[in-house]
Amino acid sequence: MEMEKITNGMNHDGAMEAGIPPEEEKFLQHKDNDLKRPQFTDFEGKTSFGMSVFNLSNAIMGSGILGLAYAMSNTGIVLFLILLTCIACLSCYSIHLLLCSAGVVGIRAYEQLGQRAFGHPGKILAAVIITLHNIGAMSSYLFIVKSELPLVIQAFLGQTSITENWFMNGNYLIIIVTICVIFPLATMKHLGYLGYTSGFSLSCMVFFLSAVIYKKFNIACPLETFGNFSATPPISEDTCAAKYFTINHETAYTIPILAFAFVCHPEVLPVYTELSNPTKRRMQTIGNVSVFGMFIMYFFTAIFGYLTFYGGTEAELLHTYSRVDPLDTLILCVRLAVLVAVTLTVPVVLFPIRRALQQLLFPEKPFHWLRHIAIAVCLLFAVNLLVIFVPNIRDIFGITGATTAPTLIFILPGLFYIRIIPKNQEPTRSRPKIQAACFTTLGFIFMIMSLTFIILDWISGENRSLGGH
Repeated sequence: MEMEKITNGMNHDGAMEAGIPPEEEKFLQHKDNDLKRPQFTDFEGKTSFGMSVFNLSNAIMGSGILGLAYAMSNTGIVLFLILLTCIACLSCYSIHLLLCSAGVVGIRAYEQLGQRAFGHPGKILAAVIITLHNIGAMSSYLFIVKSELPLVIQAFLGQTSITENWFMNGNYLIIIVTICVIFPLATMKHLGYLGYTSGFSLSCMVFFLSAVIYKKFNIACPLETFGNFSATPPISEDTCAAKYFTINHETAYTIPILAFAFVCHPEVLPVYTELSNPTKRRMQTIGNVSVFGMFIMYFFTAIFGYLTFYGGTEAELLHTYSRVDPLDTLILCVRLAVLVAVTLTVPVVLFPIRRALQQLLFPEKPFHWLRHIAIAVCLLFAVNLLVIFVPNIRDIFGITGATTAPTLIFILPGLFYIRIIPKNQEPTRSRPKIQAACFTTLGFIFMIMSLTFIILDWISGENRSLGGH
């Protein structure tokens, strides 16, 4: 994914190849008449279709999958399905807008599209938003390591409660995991090399989904809680009844969580660049397959998790299973799978942050290993500090999903399309540009509504279940 080798003095706004249909235009141009054309990277596209799907799917899939059942419990099955379908379809359309904009000017980076559309301020805005969003994503992954790894060690030791030993302290554990696992993967030069870890990570989440489905038919409702958990008295007679539509103060977090769950847009163009035989049609298919695959996984995780615990679903699904039996062998294996999945996702998410910083701070510098590694060290250090000192994960989901997520999915792709596509190709009042304008407006509406409801929820001071975080 790293595209740091930028030819000095070259403008990355290369014109579209004459005579080549837009749908078949290639990103990586090869030698023509013995002259090497400007390239974003010296890494010729070698990543296969399948590996690209793994990488993009892994970028989509995140820690938000653990909160989807909780989101469904606060919206109802039908409303959740409607919202999930809308966000998935809009994400595919957003990828289409990005690919169209990038194809016109031959740009392979989200930040460079911002520069082409709005000049240097646009480049800075895009880079800052990508950085903030992915730092939030990395933080959410490490929050899971911080909260779940001690429980895994506890289960291995056959204990039913966390002790004061250092190896049961989540803060120490995330530092160890970062140094031993995440950092070596984050120092790789190209995103394509992480295709194998991405595939393994997705396999772990498929196992998680399988366990959620299996447990649905093995856990009775109301729950028979384990001895070290205080049983919660029934709230109403329909505690174990599925709801199809419901609205409460927690519903405000649903759209941000779903938006956060589908953000992969900073990774789209880097994956495109490293794709073998990179055409827009091929990359759009990769985007559609990845989004649809995650849609299926998200929905089944949400509905089977919700139909297991109904109104008792916690904000972090695995913690709800601990109320039944903290030493359950299957859930222990699921915890391990989720830990592996989110740990292997952190390096994939780190790549676009480093690319954004490279574009901001060293726009015309060739690739250098020292700078490559130093940026990774600084980012991982900052994220570890954030995870150690911030007490819970859900507000990160809410704020990130209500601000940077709609900006990356809705607002910027729509604005890029309107500004970059030439008027002689698509007039200002043409249907595609009107659709892009409506798409951008929808993003602003999502952002304003979500932030308003979240702030009102904070002001109300109502107690919220934090799911163990």
